[in-house]
Amino acid sequence: MKILRLPLFCLFLVTAIGAHAQRSKDGWQDLFNGKDLSGWKQLNGQAKYEVKDGAIVGTSVTGTPNSFLTTEKDYGDFIFECEVKVDNKLNSGIQIRSLSKPDYQNGRVHGYQVEIDPSDRAYSAGIYDEARRGWLYPLDLNPEGKKAFKREAWNKYRIEAIGSSIRTFLNGVPVAHVIDDMTPSGFICLQVHAIGNNKDLEGTQVSWKNVRIKTTNLKPSPASNIRIVNLIPNSLDAAEKSQGWSLLYDGKSADQWRSYGGSDFPSKRWSYQDGTIMISKSDGSETGNDIITRKLYGPAFEFEFDFKLTEGANSGVKYFVDQKFNSSGKSGIGCEYQVLDDEKHPDAKMGKNGNRTIASFYDVIPADRPRNAVKKIGEWNQGRIVVQKDGTVQHFLNGYKVVEYVRGSPQFKEFVAASKFAKFEGFGMSPQGYLLLQDHGDNVFYRSLKVKEIK
Repeated sequence: MKILRLPLFCLFLVTAIGAHAQRSKDGWQDLFNGKDLSGWKQLNGQAKYEVKDGAIVGTSVTGTPNSFLTTEKDYGDFIFECEVKVDNKLNSGIQIRSLSKPDYQNGRVHGYQVEIDPSDRAYSAGIYDEARRGWLYPLDLNPEGKKAFKREAWNKYRIEAIGSSIRTFLNGVPVAHVIDDMTPSGFICLQVHAIGNNKDLEGTQVSWKNVRIKTTNLKPSPASNIRIVNLIPNSLDAAEKSQGWSLLYDGKSADQWRSYGGSDFPSKRWSYQDGTIMISKSDGSETGNDIITRKLYGPAFEFEFDFKLTEGANSGVKYFVDQKFNSSGKSGIGCEYQVLDDEKHPDAKMGKNGNRTIASFYDVIPADRPRNAVKKIGEWNQGRIVVQKDGTVQHFLNGYKVVEYVRGSPQFKEFVAASKFAKFEGFGMSPQGYLLLQDHGDNVFYRSLKVKEIK
């Protein structure tokens, strides 16, 4: 039998075509060829990027701002994967859907960043908004996700950006989930964080390998039960609905709310329009005009809400509100998530140890807030109240956990006994209660009111 021998170049061609077909079949495209930085460009800082042993290596340099090795192409919907190894002393990140424009901070790179954080804070794969809004998904929202990162080892990152949904996975663990539509597309970049003039950090490195992307036939990972941060006002994503969330205000109708002392929505000072529920400023003749949900909630639930303060304003979000307590015509009695302008309202200086400041359990437990956790007056803050089956209660402010206590515990009883609520026997211990938005005589806005009952 005669054997047909193909020229060497033909064998190479056949092999190449087969390999290309394989890549096309599964949809993955390499963003890094393992040899050089073709397809990438550097923006902003002067950190050193080079290729070593099949990996992109970024080396920190003193006296330069954040540095970004950026794709020359923009990407909208995609699934991105890579492996990362970082020095324990260096912070880094992966930018997605990011931008650099001359009219925005002189071309500074800005947009979504998936964190690389080997520090004890352990925020790796959390979502930060670089040079824009700050943290969108700090890992206070998902403590289990903090365990996924491995120090001094290669870590596999997976980012699924499909429509308004951005999900992150670290070594196969679901870590963060944000719903947002601010930037639908942009470039991807690999960050080397600025180190200032700290000589001890000079030369620290972060490395990336197996950098690839898929932009067609995108199939998201199976749903997970981690918390979701939805930044699109008055909306529920399909993932939120699957977790059991429902809207208490859809931006149009306030029919799930009524006045504290009546059966209808108040006709004075409260209004709902332009996607918000608003309480207008009082002339001093009337306050205590609270609104409550028509339904009772408890013993376990999560309540999420956005709020916006005007200068010097005071309000509050209450839960386990029990109408058996006589408030003498004033605000309904229940546990309160404080909503306050700490800088301009005198109530912030009253109480004990700051227990009347924003996001505190009002007059009972002060909020322990990190720096910059509070948005500026006139900007929207996101609050979250979590009541678990075991009685643990948590307050979150813009993703940060700022209060935690256990209903009925000795510490809880001690704090209540030292508060203005000591005279209300059984305060905070009702198995169910109303959710309440407080009228304290000031102009305050609410939106994106949503609840999930925990069965």
